[in-house]
Amino acid sequence: MATGWAKEGAVQEQIDATVADAVARARSRHGKGPGLKRCGECDAPIPEARRKAVPGVRLCIQCQNARDEEERVFSGYNRRGSKDSQLR
Repeated sequence: MATGWAKEGAVQEQIDATVADAVARARSRHGKGPGLKRCGECDAPIPEARRKAVPGVRLCIQCQNARDEEERVFSGYNRRGSKDSQLR
């Protein structure tokens, strides 16, 4: 099958790269270590139930919701696109 400039399997490589980027981004957001008792942004107390439910929690619910809303804007643009996809 003619693929232009793209080598065989390039589409699957793009898919794999996009998934790997998403996994790395999710892992980097996951908290590590003991959670904070006070929010790292607004200094509001973090309830003990939240600290138990979310290991490594750093933000109160309101600040976490604001951060989640900002991250939702991320489009997931694949920077590893082939030349074929850039020419279309």
